[in-house]
Amino acid sequence: MGQLVAIVGRPNVGKSTLFNRLTGTRVAIVDETAGTTRDRQYGKVDWNGKEISIVDTGGWVVNSEDIFEEEINKQVALAIEQADEILFVVDAMNGVTDLDDHVAEILRKSRKPVLLIANKVDSNDWLYNVAEFYSLGLGDPFPVSAVSGFGTGDLLDEVVKNLPEKDEEESATLDEIPKFAIVGRPNAGKSSIINAFIGEDRHIVTDIAGTTRDSIYTRYNKFGFDFYLVDTAGIRKKTKVNEDIEYYSVIRSIRAIEASDVCVLMIDATRGIESQDANIFSLIQKNKKGLVVCVNKWDLVQDKSQAAIATFENAIRSRFAPFTDFPIIFGSALTKQRIYKVLETAVDVYKNRKRIIPTHQLNELMLADIDAYPPPANKGKYVKIKYVTMLKGSVVPTFIFFCNLPQWVKEPYRRYLENKIREHWELHGTPINVFMREK
Repeated sequence: MGQLVAIVGRPNVGKSTLFNRLTGTRVAIVDETAGTTRDRQYGKVDWNGKEISIVDTGGWVVNSEDIFEEEINKQVALAIEQADEILFVVDAMNGVTDLDDHVAEILRKSRKPVLLIANKVDSNDWLYNVAEFYSLGLGDPFPVSAVSGFGTGDLLDEVVKNLPEKDEEESATLDEIPKFAIVGRPNAGKSSIINAFIGEDRHIVTDIAGTTRDSIYTRYNKFGFDFYLVDTAGIRKKTKVNEDIEYYSVIRSIRAIEASDVCVLMIDATRGIESQDANIFSLIQKNKKGLVVCVNKWDLVQDKSQAAIATFENAIRSRFAPFTDFPIIFGSALTKQRIYKVLETAVDVYKNRKRIIPTHQLNELMLADIDAYPPPANKGKYVKIKYVTMLKGSVVPTFIFFCNLPQWVKEPYRRYLENKIREHWELHGTPINVFMREK
């Protein structure tokens, strides 16, 4: 994974603001609510030719009533375990607290290089407060202001200086590797399925809708697979989005669909298809993404007969019509039943998106189908389709039919052509475009 730097500290010291400042993004959600950052959030920084991965962790809370407290502690421990270097953020305005002492003690034991960051030095007056952090026994505190950017350049110089030398292995860029987004209503089991794939609790999985508030990329390369998994905050109806944090998450889910190649749409078998599922499906459609439907929690369903499966499948396809050529997999993230089938299928759909069909093959088969069932005449005029080709370099398979009167070819005939293309070639799970052009 290259060089990984983790940002840790108690809540509300400005970890996420620092993360956004260093990565030059607005990826982490910044909010006055303590405990907003609940998952580890990754970002990249390029500084003087060195690429660093930075991870922002959940706020460290001890003895609070928050159900997430124990989970956040686990997340921070996991970040410490994975990081090459740790940035321990404290608040120069508030001085040393018991919580800071508690975190410092854990960090001293971690044997990792630690940089102590005194944040919120927004004016020179606060510089005098920095000295009291020497009591934490972690060396010289670095005064910075994440809000204004004061001191962050020097901080990055120091971060780069302390990092161990990296193996120069060529890692493929984010663009060259398939990206699979796991999407669905809150609590459909999105984080659970990612944990099942990866075999570590990379995400906090609790029974509260809206636990995952950020989208997270996870590189997956085992069992011969290599792709990025994108887990998204649960998309829910706008009326339910009552806190700003949820709003950010919904926007980011939409962005994650936009940023992916194939979406795995999770449907909760115990709840059936709801209008929310149809909305997410239409988002995937609008963005022309590949689709695999995963009916999760199948282990909880009483009737698992072939007839029940067929009924469920038909219900899904009729709700999502006219696009019905996509795989549906019944499984369980909890028991890991058929979850690798989900991955294999997503890889197949990705390959179908990239499929190139030779022009001579297209013309041979499609012109025969057109002869067998020509476009209907319109006002005594006959449409003659002479030639068909596939557009190179398009995002989804795109077919162009050249004819004398393209404006007379209506939607039903276009659908006939699409169905014939799907019959002849393996394009399962991917949308395709059919265009008519004047010859």
